[in-house]
Amino acid sequence: MSNFIEYKNRMAFHPGYYIQEFVEESGLTQKDFANRLGTTPKNLSVLISGEQSLSIDIVVKLAAMLGTSEEYWFNLQTAWNEMMAEIHYDKQLELEKEVFKDIQYAYFREYFDLPDLPRKTKEQIEQVRKFLGVASLTVLKKADLAVDFRSIKNNFQESNLIKANILLQIAVNRALQIEAPRYNKIKFYKAIQFALTQTSNHSSFLPEVRQKFLDAGVVLIVLPHLPGSKMNGATKRVDGKVMIMVDDRGKYADTFWFTLFHEIGHVMNGDFGVSFYTEVEDETELAADEYAQNTLIPSEKYSEFVQTGEAYTAESIRQFAVSIDRDPGIVLGRLKRDEYVPYAETMLSHELRHKYKVKMNK
Repeated sequence: MSNFIEYKNRMAFHPGYYIQEFVEESGLTQKDFANRLGTTPKNLSVLISGEQSLSIDIVVKLAAMLGTSEEYWFNLQTAWNEMMAEIHYDKQLELEKEVFKDIQYAYFREYFDLPDLPRKTKEQIEQVRKFLGVASLTVLKKADLAVDFRSIKNNFQESNLIKANILLQIAVNRALQIEAPRYNKIKFYKAIQFALTQTSNHSSFLPEVRQKFLDAGVVLIVLPHLPGSKMNGATKRVDGKVMIMVDDRGKYADTFWFTLFHEIGHVMNGDFGVSFYTEVEDETELAADEYAQNTLIPSEKYSEFVQTGEAYTAESIRQFAVSIDRDPGIVLGRLKRDEYVPYAETMLSHELRHKYKVKMNK
């Protein structure tokens, strides 16, 4: 390592550069100089080469031996540190710019009130970094950054990972800010039963469901969908409470409720992590799917309904939905997943499905 550096038409010198000058002017060998200084020749060598910063002990000894002030040496070390920090920051910024290519700043501006900074990449990066609470956007390339990743397919790209981590970081940050009692499984079961009564309450269900969950030590975070994240939802233990995160991907009520109950299934099964809609189907995901299906639509009643042999009309689906106190879109979604109704069918979807849109409390 060099004991001086030139950067952006400026030069900075490590204190070792000046120590070397004192050694040369003294006519002493480095070994003799080190002995007089009260340190080892090896320690003096690494100081001169710029590989080590000055310690307080060495500063005091240099000042006493050479007749300088201690401040002189501290100022030299500070100037060197500031230059090295600037170089390090600029190098990190270049790496962050590569990550930022996969980040839509408009998402943060629209939903989280980050300032409008057109064509100011550095400032946008600084805003996102601060908002997410990370030292560098490069950490977003790490799997399991904020929440355990259960399983992902081979076609899951780095850009998907970055976007998934953005949602997870936002969710965890929000969960940490919300006060809640410790997680109570019995109370949560009761809160789940309440949530089941709200699937047709499309206008005002969310605040009430959130509060019931919160009373049980479960923080429900609902975020606007970030395209490319490929996430269904996530669960995590956070400071004694449990976080459930879902987004409004697809924006339809049946998608929202199935995703929510899928994540609830993970919590009830004691399994915490991220669910991706492109993931490998493993036992934990299949178990969560089964929980969501059978909780939203009791299996015995569903079997009776599909075995009638009647045509699946809007009216018949509505009647069955009313009989089990569920939104008809949830029934239609199940029929499509089980291929009783073609997935591409649109008339029933138009008539029975409701759209949701997340409104953030900024």
